[in-house]
Parts: sequence; C-alpha cells; structure tokens
Amino acid sequence: MVMVFLLASGCSRGPKPIIYGTDACQFCRMSIIDPKYATEIVTHKGKVYKFDSVECLLHFGAEMGEEYISQFLGNTFDAPEELNDLTSATFLISESLPSPMGANLTAFRGSLAAQKAREEHGGSLYDWEVIHQYVLNNDRELN
Repeated sequence: MVMVFLLASGCSRGPKPIIYGTDACQFCRMSIIDPKYATEIVTHKGKVYKFDSVECLLHFGAEMGEEYISQFLGNTFDAPEELNDLTSATFLISESLPSPMGANLTAFRGSLAAQKAREEHGGSLYDWEVIHQYVLNNDRELN
C-alpha cells in the first residue's frame, strides 16, 4: 500500500516547487535565485523543467518543440514565489527593472500591476504572443 502511494506521488503531472539557490536553470545552468523571475515548463507527459527567467523558458521551449508543452508557468513581480500561467501574463521590458538574463523582462500576473509598474519604471508592455516572438527573434539584442 505504501509503495502504491509513493509511486503515485512520484508521478505528479503538475508543477513542482522551485528550490531557490539549489535548482539550476535547464537552459543556461545558472542557479535560480530570484523568486520574481523563476519559471517552469510542464510537458504533456508531466516532466518539469525549471528556469531562472522567461527568456530561458522561451528559448528552451522553442528548442524542445512547443507541441510537447502543457504549461508555461512563472513567478510574477506582483506574485513572487507563486507559479502563474504565463500565457495570460503581461510583460514589461524596462531598463530600471533588471532581470537575471539581462533582457530587463518582468512578468506580471495582472495587467493593472504591469501598467502601474510601467508608470513607475518606464518601458513597454507586451502580451504572451508578442513577448514570445520578440524574445525568440531578438536574441542577440536581449543578451
């Protein structure tokens, strides 16, 4: 009976907690330190990949093939340490909000929080589709 529970709990198909300072980014291998920027991919088979930034998540996802991905999740500036659906997030690129990989790219769970941050820090707002293409097409500019 205990063995069945252990096997069932080990086969979870959802997100996994990020262990800051211990987990490493699957793409760039840097330690995941900042709770405002950590992200995860969950595949359809339940495999979880962890990242230190949205940029790394997007590049890894493009290399993997997005048809294998079930969820794009991430911590947001307005909800650090809470994994949110990045496909419905609002993104701010602002030089006054540096991110781990240097793209100055910050995710926000709510568009009102993102607008308020833009008023305070300047920059430009993007939705998932636009930031997705922007990061993948402007890699040289962002790194």
